[in-house]
Amino acid sequence: MSAPPDGLPVYRVLTGPDDSAFCRRVSEALAAGYELHGGPAVTFDGERVIVAQAVLWPGPRGKRE
Repeated sequence: MSAPPDGLPVYRVLTGPDDSAFCRRVSEALAAGYELHGGPAVTFDGERVIVAQAVLWPGPRGKRE
């Protein structure tokens, strides 16, 4: 597949509380063909841990000069 499914963008940042629902969303993106892009970012909002994880669709991304 040369493009992400369902019209999704090539680059996505998934965010949310560090819970099973967030882990499931990242797992679903990986199962759809996305790859992790860097490590997760983690912060604390005063009540809970919030996580952000970038995912990137594999394939050509254009030329850099």
